[in-house]
Formats: sequence, C-alpha cells, structure tokens
Amino acid sequence: MAKVQIVLSLFEEIKKKFKGESHKIIDLLETLEKNPYKGKLLGSVGGIVIKELKYKNFRFYFITDGYKLKVMDESNLVDLLITFVRMSDKKDQQRTINEIRKILAYFGPEGFK
Repeated sequence: MAKVQIVLSLFEEIKKKFKGESHKIIDLLETLEKNPYKGKLLGSVGGIVIKELKYKNFRFYFITDGYKLKVMDESNLVDLLITFVRMSDKKDQQRTINEIRKILAYFGPEGFK
C-alpha cells in the first residue's frame, strides 16, 4: 500500500474552494493508497512521474517515483510516496503542468515542501 501526502498549501486551497465537499475530494485523492496506478500520466522529469486525477472540472496533480511505480508489483509498493502538489481547472491545465515541470527540474521533489 502506497502513502499519499497532500502538500499543505493544496490542502488549504481544497478546503477553501470546496468547503463541505472537501472531504469527498480528500477521499478521492486517498484512493491512490490502494490503487497507485490510477490517474493519467502527463510526463516525467528525472525519473519523477507527473500524473493527474480528475474531479468534475478540476484536475489534481501528483508526483511519484516512476521507477518504483513501473517495476514493483502492488505488494512491494509500501514505500512508494505519492505527493499531491497542485490543482487547476481546465483552462489553467497546461500552465500548471509547466509550473510543476519547472519546479521539478530546478529543485526536485523537495521544491513542493
């Protein structure tokens, strides 16, 4: 089972934007603990994979170790960390993906902490 982590700034943005519905969204994001292969692959930077989950008109972006996700079977994914880093609506989708790529290229996964 993988571990899902949500960056604090994203967590606060979800609570502010969705209010009462935020619990439903957090539950959706945490479904990746049981099924880490879920989500649409958007690309990778230095072995870190960028993927997205959709909820209505919003996209939630997360990063994870692409090597572990590709090579290991589900029983060995206990040390896989999935980090949700950003959220966007449909119109800002490409700008947000480019921003994630830029942060990963310059700072690596630690750039989101």
